[in-house]
Amino acid sequence: MVPKALTIAGSDSGGGAGIQADLKTFTAFKVFGMSAITSITAQNTLGVFEIYDLPPETVQKQIDVVCEDIGVDAAKTGMLSNADIISAVAESIIKNNITKLVVDPVMRAKSGDPLLKPEAEEALIKKILPLATVITPNIPEAEALTKRSIRNLKDMKEAAKYIMDYGPKSVLIKGGHLEGKYSIDILYNGSEFYEFGADRVYTKNTHGTGCTYSSAITSMLAWGYDIITSIDVAKRYITEAIRQSFGIGKGHGPLNHFVRVEGMP
Repeated sequence: MVPKALTIAGSDSGGGAGIQADLKTFTAFKVFGMSAITSITAQNTLGVFEIYDLPPETVQKQIDVVCEDIGVDAAKTGMLSNADIISAVAESIIKNNITKLVVDPVMRAKSGDPLLKPEAEEALIKKILPLATVITPNIPEAEALTKRSIRNLKDMKEAAKYIMDYGPKSVLIKGGHLEGKYSIDILYNGSEFYEFGADRVYTKNTHGTGCTYSSAITSMLAWGYDIITSIDVAKRYITEAIRQSFGIGKGHGPLNHFVRVEGMP
């Protein structure tokens, strides 16, 4: 039977990030994708122009009915813009016994526009992070979660340890914001560190990178792969998706979700 994955995130009208990027990635990994939309954004490659948060009970209902009828092998969270939505999502994850959860702590769009209200950060830390199989912050998000500056791999490892104390099973800090010809991500599982590296791809077309990467990990987990294999394949997929990205729009263009790499189902 085909694996089933659920994305709990915001909608990107431009199609490059959010729910749209997640569903494209699920399809690329031959996973049946389902969605619970948390927010509707008026968005394109230039920025986010309007955000409308759905009522928490509506978000919760989307998750519950999907779980009750279809079932969820793995899920991911993306944009959870306020504390009430975060609480509703956490309740549904616990109630429906979703045990494979990838948390992409979406705090800002590629353009720099804020996507997570400051007062919601504490709710995310207390209610969602303890439920996570893995949390996937980039450098700015990891700095926000730790209130520390991150400038190198040593800082990334220290930050991973810090975030681990919030309760997730593992922490993947993405190194794309650091300088250098090689992009290295650090995974910490509470006892060991693992590095996932790739040659840096120089392009402005990186809209939806975090959403796509976390969705690729979710897809692999839905297939039953372990976290190391899931991240390894997802890292190679996201690198190739950036390398073959589309020059669509006037700003940060979207990735190429159609690419294939070795190890994909």
